[in-house]
Amino acid sequence: MDYINRDAYLDRLESWRDRDVIKVVSGVRRCGKSTLMELWKRRLAEQGVSASRIIHINLELLENERFLEYHTLHDEVLGRCTSDDMHYVVLDEVQNVPDFQKAVDSLYVRPNIDLYITGSNSRLLKGTLATLLSGRYVEIEMLPLSFAEYRSAKSEEESDRRAWSEYLHEGSLPAIASLEGNESLVHDYLTGILNTILLKDVAERLNVANTASLSAVAAYLFDNIGNLTSAKGIADAMTSAGTKISPATVSEYLQGLCASYLLYEAKRYDVRGKRILKLERKYYAVDMGIRRMVCSNNVRDTGRVLENLVFLELMRREGEVFVGKSPAGEIDFVTNGPSGKAYYQVAESVMNPATLERELSSLRAINDNYPKFLITMDDERSMSHEGIQQVYALDWLLGKA
Repeated sequence: MDYINRDAYLDRLESWRDRDVIKVVSGVRRCGKSTLMELWKRRLAEQGVSASRIIHINLELLENERFLEYHTLHDEVLGRCTSDDMHYVVLDEVQNVPDFQKAVDSLYVRPNIDLYITGSNSRLLKGTLATLLSGRYVEIEMLPLSFAEYRSAKSEEESDRRAWSEYLHEGSLPAIASLEGNESLVHDYLTGILNTILLKDVAERLNVANTASLSAVAAYLFDNIGNLTSAKGIADAMTSAGTKISPATVSEYLQGLCASYLLYEAKRYDVRGKRILKLERKYYAVDMGIRRMVCSNNVRDTGRVLENLVFLELMRREGEVFVGKSPAGEIDFVTNGPSGKAYYQVAESVMNPATLERELSSLRAINDNYPKFLITMDDERSMSHEGIQQVYALDWLLGKA
């Protein structure tokens, strides 16, 4: 079977291979976790690991139903470890096994087992791992397809602009590519995923009875990606629009929606004071296809969509992403990941001189020598504005800039 390659995630697995931690691959439903495990098995085989030392049990498959008891699962894995050589054990959708952590903990301590697990429902979401696995793990948080990954699956004859348009419309979940642009199938597929996340992952985790109010909060956040907001601000806006809800309830829903990986929170960072600000945050959607569907096909706010996708790409490359506050105004993103600190402004176009000056002013006010970037959809050659690098968004997303 042909798969869209996910080299960045494979390289992260490679960096943790044979190290004394459980590798946990997490992320929103259908982002490609199980496929990543297939690709990982393929890479191990290419590196000379024999098939007998690669043990993969997908706990969603009916033929593996007998392993949905942790003693049986544990004994099955040990039974397949036939030598003292390192065995690579992959347990897919492990949350389907009640008390799975007991089997996982016991397998982890074996010197001849390198353990990888995936999961996606309310029993294995952000915030629960520390309790279940007591710090003996590293979490590899997976996002849907980047634009570069999505582009790699398209025809080379198709222009980058055309692929970008399709990426915005269809979204980035890997299975969408197999639906060949069929609007009805895409709608049904995305609806099913969204409902599963809201009704099972979030509502089950939070024990929510009023799922209509949960859906309303989710819709509000999808419609307001990239806007500074707070639980009180959301509650006030929704109450004014006729949906009465308290800030405490909104805060609880925010935690659940982020724990399900449906939305991501960006905290504010005071560049001058070098501290995290506690009040307003921004929220970004994990997938533009789901967002388009929730917002009734309204994708006219392409500037905020671009900002959202730059945020997700920075998460892939740098890890945690903050919204910056400088003396001259807001900075869209601040990162301090493997590449070091950097600042980013995002604008759909800066062809208007006044717009260009506004976007540059916040970056110019930062009195340090860390890299500063202005990312736009203006198809121009990369240029420098007194050390601030302006780059074409598609080149940057594709790794060309």
